[in-house]
Amino acid sequence: MNFGFKQRLSTATAAVALSALVGSCGESPAGPTAEEAGKFVAQAEQENQTIGEEASRTNWAYETNITFDTEWLVAKVNERWTRTAVDHAVAAKRFDQAEVDPVVRRKLEMLKQAITLPAPSAAMAELAAVTTRLSSAYSTGKIEFEGRTVPQHETEVLMETLRDPAKLSEVWTKWHAAAKPMKADYARMAEIGNAGAKELGFADVGALWRSGYDMPPDAFAAEVDRIWAQVKPLYDQLHCHVRAKLNEEYGAAIVPLDQPIRADLLGNMWAQQWTEVFDLVAPSGADPGIDLTKILKAKSYTPEKIIRTGEGFFTSLGFAPLPATFWERSLIAKPADREVVCHASAWNLDDREDVRVKMCTEISATDFQTAHHELGHNFYQRAYRDQPQIFRNGANDGFHEAIGDMISLSITPTYLKQLALIDAEPDSSKDLGLLMQRALEGVAFLPFGLLVDKWRWQVFSGQLTPATYNDGWWKLRTEYQGIRPPVARTADDFDPGAKYHIPGGTPYMRYFLARILQFQFYKAACDSIGWKGPLHRCSFYGEKQVGEKFNAMLAMGASKPWPDALEAFTGTRQMDGSAIVAYFEPLMVWMRDQNKARSCGW
Repeated sequence: MNFGFKQRLSTATAAVALSALVGSCGESPAGPTAEEAGKFVAQAEQENQTIGEEASRTNWAYETNITFDTEWLVAKVNERWTRTAVDHAVAAKRFDQAEVDPVVRRKLEMLKQAITLPAPSAAMAELAAVTTRLSSAYSTGKIEFEGRTVPQHETEVLMETLRDPAKLSEVWTKWHAAAKPMKADYARMAEIGNAGAKELGFADVGALWRSGYDMPPDAFAAEVDRIWAQVKPLYDQLHCHVRAKLNEEYGAAIVPLDQPIRADLLGNMWAQQWTEVFDLVAPSGADPGIDLTKILKAKSYTPEKIIRTGEGFFTSLGFAPLPATFWERSLIAKPADREVVCHASAWNLDDREDVRVKMCTEISATDFQTAHHELGHNFYQRAYRDQPQIFRNGANDGFHEAIGDMISLSITPTYLKQLALIDAEPDSSKDLGLLMQRALEGVAFLPFGLLVDKWRWQVFSGQLTPATYNDGWWKLRTEYQGIRPPVARTADDFDPGAKYHIPGGTPYMRYFLARILQFQFYKAACDSIGWKGPLHRCSFYGEKQVGEKFNAMLAMGASKPWPDALEAFTGTRQMDGSAIVAYFEPLMVWMRDQNKARSCGW
């Protein structure tokens, strides 16, 4: 989820001429010195602080009220923000050979890597306009279905609730058709971004993105492949079981047992999470019996109460409550009188205390979990607020996403009972159902989380061209997810644009890493309280010793390489899939038994 301007900066503010910027540092004739580097970094941090707040507030105004004027304003501020970020990145490169303090060196490297889509000076205005058009096209997209106009966020609800294959195919096809006009703008965005990345010394935008993980870009690509290999057997078993159960529901004409699964049948527009088909694939007699959406509605939960419940989890760990301004300024429910960007996000608008969420919150189990996730960003932002400006960020972008995801694993029946949402916990005979629910959300997501950026790496490297964008997209979706489109696709289609993060220019690998890290964090939290039972039954709600150790890691921000932060909480320096495998071990054993007589793979 986007959370303002503290992850890689796709947009920036108040332009500073490069010559003036470097000249103000008083560079010596012999070349840049350590003192000059320190002065430059201090100046850049001050400018980022001032500029970032202006950009954040302008973007907030736009995303919570999409009009011609706010779109114009955000395009202008994004152009200026991009120019400043590029100026800082290019200026930082001048100090590559200077002998500087390790802290200054880390800040210089982060300035070079800070921008998601850099642009040459002459193309900055065009890039800002293109990215704004793409964001607006997605957020204001609509389809016609059964005699009414359906906005983007409601198309997702239809995919979750419909079961008629013909209607699912219709909604899926119409929404993906709405993305088709984005293709030309997207190709131009990639072209401009690549030109900007080359000016910064990177091969392309994909190499720039991969450089932000305290290791060489190629080493990072190999690292995510290593992690995927650890968890792929778990996904393969889940895919095999789910396909077999969907075959029983829809028949071989709709779900052949020797082909990838149709993308529209899994309860999600992008087949990235399969929780909505739980009732079709659940182990017999293992339904945990908790319809959280129904319970929340029966208990008269409101959007605000869902957010306050999420806050309560963090305060139970010892974190300070959110400031009053959070409740005064957040957008918690979709307004009826204006267009907004409904995609959930968390923001820190002044880099200190003005934290907010933006959610078109529905009374549902999904948004109950999303609220905990988004607040994880906010509490992380508050934890590192005393770091130097450049270090006010996650240890890597996967960390930021993993914090709330880790909390969501503790939304167990025990937790729901503590909240008085249920009267009694299901007995252990229901555990397979709980694990299946979790797998349909977390395990099902893993290949999608990986392939979105793999597709973009291929686009940025030139391996894919506009003529092959769509073919390349479906090749990866088939290879990694075992998914196929419900209707024939052509080279003219632009199906990647139907996913928010593609037109939004938001890197996606963070979500794959977050799924891995959340289980590492969760297991570390459970180990720290001496949990001895099955890992999936652990809840650390109210465990302040977990909160104390957790906050120590969060407070580091990006001041140290991410292995240092990981080690501080988990005791290991390597991202690793073993925790997620351990969590789902009982389900894995069961699925292997179920799949013995089935033909798996695609």
